[in-house]
Amino acid sequence: MEQSPIRLLISLLIAVVPFADAAVASREPIPAAEVGLNEHLGERVPLDLRFVSETGDTVVLGDLIDRPTIVSLVYYTCPSICRPLLNEVAGTLGKLGSVDMVPNRDYRVVTISFDQFDSPAGSSRLKDEYYRQLPGAFPRDAWTFLTADSATIARFTNAVGFGFRRNADDPNFAHPTSLIVLAPDGKITRYLVGAEYLPLDIKLALIEAREGRVGATIVKFYKFCFSYDPSGQKFVLNATRVVGLSTLVGVAAIVVFVTASGRRRKEKVH
Repeated sequence: MEQSPIRLLISLLIAVVPFADAAVASREPIPAAEVGLNEHLGERVPLDLRFVSETGDTVVLGDLIDRPTIVSLVYYTCPSICRPLLNEVAGTLGKLGSVDMVPNRDYRVVTISFDQFDSPAGSSRLKDEYYRQLPGAFPRDAWTFLTADSATIARFTNAVGFGFRRNADDPNFAHPTSLIVLAPDGKITRYLVGAEYLPLDIKLALIEAREGRVGATIVKFYKFCFSYDPSGQKFVLNATRVVGLSTLVGVAAIVVFVTASGRRRKEKVH
């Protein structure tokens, strides 16, 4: 059976993209410690972990995640992307009422510090700061700030695929930024990557978590077309990969065009 030009192009793309990724990756240096997001969609976080809240109380993670939960991972002395992330979270939480999402009824928010030296006092200060940005009716217990020891932090960050490391020349960390949405049973249902979050996107992610459905993510696209820059603490366009993929797509398109043209000429001859 002869393939149509479109089917042939799709087949070629499916075949060449993995090779493009592998070829480029083989030329890239392997980092000393992996920094970035490695999605674990459909897997569960350990709900038996014990953290310390902003009030100084020890809390079991499973007691907090009893409904769809939005998790952010930050550290309190972060000089760059953590505060913009939390500002965006606070701003979006203030708008979720407009899409009929009510805190403590439809969702809960948890912010976890991945710096073992952060304290409950720091959690309390940060919580006070961001609660001032929320509507007055927002329940105070709907957003919890947590700290923990290094072993607990490692178990949680490994479970969600959040790779980070402390810089060698200063006390700051190289780390990615993302919101992670968990179902009431601790299942990871969505990663929200980016600098802005629309209320409708958050609502969809929370509905998926409530139903236990795993949502789509753009992390795979990020990991192919972007590389994480630890010095700038952000994702940057990987021009080599993009150009390589574009070249392969162009070659595939030429092959399909030549093949289709040859078939048309044969049909005219016959």
